[in-house]
Amino acid sequence: MSKLSVQLYSVRDAFAHDPAGTLARLAGLGFTQVEPYGVRENLAALRTALPAHGLTAPTAHAQLLDQRIDQPAVFAAAAELGIGIVIDPMVEPARWQDPADIAATAAALNDAAKVAAAHGVTVGYHNHFWELQSRIADRTAFEVLAEQLDPAVVLEVDTYWATAGGAEAPALLRRLGDRVRALHVKDGDLATDGSGQVPAGQGRVPVLEVLAAAPQALRVIEFDRYDGDIFTALGASLAFLRDHEEQDGEGQ
Repeated sequence: MSKLSVQLYSVRDAFAHDPAGTLARLAGLGFTQVEPYGVRENLAALRTALPAHGLTAPTAHAQLLDQRIDQPAVFAAAAELGIGIVIDPMVEPARWQDPADIAATAAALNDAAKVAAAHGVTVGYHNHFWELQSRIADRTAFEVLAEQLDPAVVLEVDTYWATAGGAEAPALLRRLGDRVRALHVKDGDLATDGSGQVPAGQGRVPVLEVLAAAPQALRVIEFDRYDGDIFTALGASLAFLRDHEEQDGEGQ
């Protein structure tokens, strides 16, 4: 189970109402790792509730590139919580059309990585669909970014958004290689508004091929939207991934 986690954004409404109770429910489903968002904003709740429920947070999302962000404070909070990788969740679509804007984003992530290193933390970036829809010559804007990143900066590939953006996610993962340290694993009809998402293995994302293409990566289950009970859906995705990991282990 060491490679399975869950993005707390999936349960954002429940978490905002009752952080400790929400983490208890996730632990009850069988999760041992979570991916928080808003590290500084949720520091107090996470500081006590994570260890109380036997949970760790190897990765987290936090806005890093806005000039108003106090990066040292974000990384200090992450270090306090034992978070090793802090991932910027998005750069707006308009910033992925011009090579100069992509270069500026790469430079900003590289600069943030230097600040993070002083706290023993690594910086990452998480994609949406627009980084894959945008093409610079014959390459995706996401890959143009990747080649300009310092080796210290890692990637979390959201395989649903990559697929929705027109990429063949397994091939993309193979091209990006070991820089991919985490995956967002989710499934659905590939609507770019997040509607129609379903538990892993029940939609149009080639989930098993995705997992095989990035065996080194942490698998972070996420839903942007879900029409039914989100905890039931998370449990179904967890069971699907757990069964896959067990089958892989038996085959080795």
